[in-house]
Amino acid sequence: MLTRKQHELLTFIDKHLRDTGFSPSFEEMKEALNLKSKSGIHRLITALEERGFLKRRAHRARALEVIRVPESLSPRAAQAVAAAPLPAPAPAFAPNVIRGNFATNLPGAVRTANDAAAVHLPLYGRIAAGLPIEALRDMGESVEVPAAMLGGGEHYALEVSGDSMVEAGILDGDTVIIRRGDTADNGAIVVALVDENEVTLKRLRRRGNSIALEAANPRFETRIFGPDRVKVQGRLVGLVRRYH
Repeated sequence: MLTRKQHELLTFIDKHLRDTGFSPSFEEMKEALNLKSKSGIHRLITALEERGFLKRRAHRARALEVIRVPESLSPRAAQAVAAAPLPAPAPAFAPNVIRGNFATNLPGAVRTANDAAAVHLPLYGRIAAGLPIEALRDMGESVEVPAAMLGGGEHYALEVSGDSMVEAGILDGDTVIIRRGDTADNGAIVVALVDENEVTLKRLRRRGNSIALEAANPRFETRIFGPDRVKVQGRLVGLVRRYH
């Protein structure tokens, strides 16, 4: 038995996967179900996962597989759903409760995000002094980027705060794509943790036994540190900018 909201979410994810090849974002799911926060979507996904309807793919943030669907979606009803456009935000779904008779392992029943199309990366919060990068992560947020933007390794996204890197083309509010790692070439733009306390996005320069963190804005001074005071937490590999 599924609740109405669980059925709405499962229907939306299933159709989005078949129509686009990749999972909907938390924001799209929140709007489609007319919920006020993404935490409600997280709880619904967890409930569907525990009941064996959804599966999260390893190493892919919120890349989902639909393992089984209600009989109302399979197989003839699924064809009717496929013919309809994607639901507009906040659609009204009729069923209050969806009861048993679930279709499992039917041909085409598993909807998997297309790795070649897009990848969901965990989205960390805006860079802020006083927190290591792991502490900035919001488990309910991710960003969708083209898979071709990424190379090997683990990646995450980070929202930029401030204008210290404007001359490198990085503006306040941009989302930067970071490849996680503890090393970087001289001159690379990195996420650096200073004194185990401050996270910053700057260009890394090695000067003898010291490390310089350079801004890309003449209003900001270059900061010099001893090598034991700076830890690299990743390097910049891409940027996503949205225009409103």
